Amino acid sequence: MTLPASDPLWIDCSSSKRYRFNDDHPFHPIRLRLTEELLAASGAWDESRLWKPDTSIPHEQLEEIHRSDYLRAVRELSKPNPSQEAIDQAPRYGLEADGDTPYFPGMHEASAAVVQGSLAAAEAVMTGRALHALHLGGGLHHSFPDRASGFCVYNDAAAAIRWMNKEYGAKVLYIDTDVHHGDGVQWCFYTDPDVFTFSIHETGKFLFPGTGFANERGVNSGYGACLNVPLEPYTEDDSWLACFSEALEVVMRSFKPDVIVSQHGCDAHALDPLAHIHCSMKIYREIPRIIHRLAHEYADGRWVALGGGGYEHWQVVPRAWALLWLEMCDHPLLAEIDSSPSGGPLPADWPKLDSPRRPSELPGNWLDDTGLWTPMPRRSEIAAKNKEVLDIALQHLG
Repeated sequence: MTLPASDPLWIDCSSSKRYRFNDDHPFHPIRLRLTEELLAASGAWDESRLWKPDTSIPHEQLEEIHRSDYLRAVRELSKPNPSQEAIDQAPRYGLEADGDTPYFPGMHEASAAVVQGSLAAAEAVMTGRALHALHLGGGLHHSFPDRASGFCVYNDAAAAIRWMNKEYGAKVLYIDTDVHHGDGVQWCFYTDPDVFTFSIHETGKFLFPGTGFANERGVNSGYGACLNVPLEPYTEDDSWLACFSEALEVVMRSFKPDVIVSQHGCDAHALDPLAHIHCSMKIYREIPRIIHRLAHEYADGRWVALGGGGYEHWQVVPRAWALLWLEMCDHPLLAEIDSSPSGGPLPADWPKLDSPRRPSELPGNWLDDTGLWTPMPRRSEIAAKNKEVLDIALQHLG
């Protein structure tokens, strides 16, 4: 299948859906099914744009990012009945049975499928098969070379970035909008001047993983190729977007990337249960719009987008990720969404998926009516603190 370069590709997530810890774990593939349902119900699901990645395990790309002893540990813990030695060693590799990132049968194969999906997106863009490619199963940004962390076993974003840099000599800008700092990707490229990592997140003073401060700027030849904008708890839309827009414009002018890789965790929403930022769906309409424009202005349109966090599975994630795809497609539905303060109504027959965890009330519109929300106290103080931190973060970029 060959598509015109103007058409974005949706990387099939069937294999990535096997990445599932247990039914009670917050990182659950139901988010992907609900997003696909919403796009289909909205008339925005186009089978011609679906790309099925290779199902083989990308051994070489995994070894580029992860240590051999860690890969062996993951493979052993993926067996239906791991050895006692592997179980005893599991905490050393961040894979405690009762921890945030528990091991599960088939973990190695499922995690490798996530990496393969993000590599497929990178290949589609770098070969010119498509200008934009989306792999919502990816974005596992907390994984380290020697251990799992924060629900992430293998770091698919880092693998895709390393591949583009190695195979094409590409200067890659990584943009992370997850509410949690993109630590695994940052530390992987902390000395690399050809990979710029930009993360905007809730400050690590109060939230996992406790990193991502403004003074983290890279080291040695990578100094200056790292930017963190840690925001105060209860930051709202206007302050979030002001910091994001200003920082990203400066990064684009300074770094001039060949390709953008963006991670679209959508857990900075006020309803997300694992963080304290108080944004609405407004930022999830604006984030892809801003990145899309800048990709065409600075990177000849080359844009790889990945999923990420987001733990309000029904009310937030499907809308946010559907808006991302609509923007990547320049879908005509966006004109209707943008013309209404509420974004217009969601399809009446969505969602069809049934679950005992389905909320009794679901959103009726694409965007949130924040006029109904209780105003945040200290709004001006929070915005002023965010601007102060932003100015400090940007000092080294001129």
